[in-house]
Amino acid sequence: MRFAVGVEYDGTAYAGWQTQQSARSVQQVTEAAFSSVAAEPVGLICAGRTDAGVHARWQVAHFDTNAERRTRAWLLGANSELPSDISIAWVRPVPMHFHARYSAEARTYRYYILNRATRYAFATNRAACIYRPLDRDRMAEAAAALVGSHDFSAFRSSECQANSPIRRVEKLTVERQGDWVTIEATANAYLHHMMRNIAGLLIAIGRGDAPPAWAREVLEGRDRKRNAATAPAEGLYFWAVRYPAAFALPEPPQDDRSVIMPR
Repeated sequence: MRFAVGVEYDGTAYAGWQTQQSARSVQQVTEAAFSSVAAEPVGLICAGRTDAGVHARWQVAHFDTNAERRTRAWLLGANSELPSDISIAWVRPVPMHFHARYSAEARTYRYYILNRATRYAFATNRAACIYRPLDRDRMAEAAAALVGSHDFSAFRSSECQANSPIRRVEKLTVERQGDWVTIEATANAYLHHMMRNIAGLLIAIGRGDAPPAWAREVLEGRDRKRNAATAPAEGLYFWAVRYPAAFALPEPPQDDRSVIMPR
């Protein structure tokens, strides 16, 4: 059988999602938990890999198994084996043609910024702290230039292995609530470090280091060296993933700022 699972994690203590030989990863720890329940090796494939220090509110993965367990047994059994910074939110049986990565229609990332003159103890490792004032309107104007299908070569890391730099950004918004600035993007897929490089560019424009028109210049220049610095990993969250309705997977909450932002 094939099962889809919803995974939540604080990525602070991990070297990203993907299993690595020399570092602890979310995939490694989560696979070990499900393998314990199945009494056989279980491998997970996720909707979108995350880097070291990046978090996930609604990561989706799937696994195949010959073990016969009730859905509740998978859910409670895996959670009992997991550390407190990783949680399985739900488990659902899915048809064998479901694929956590390739069946996804779009993925949403959210980037949290604490924008004030002093740090906030409870935001440590959970948000990027920017001490210079950020102009939300300038950031939103710049973000509009990145919406649509474009060559995002200027926003990919040198380690990116994607065959094509073309990505379709459905939505890119910037909102402010008190000292908190939130950047949210929905796209069909992302290049390596693409979201953090978008955040880095918008932060630079918000600080007044460049005009909003610089966003289009960077995009059209297709040169990573002409872009701003990559934003810190701790502000980034894999927020949601969208699948065709036919799979009948649980829907993420419309909004949940309590993940990091006090209401």
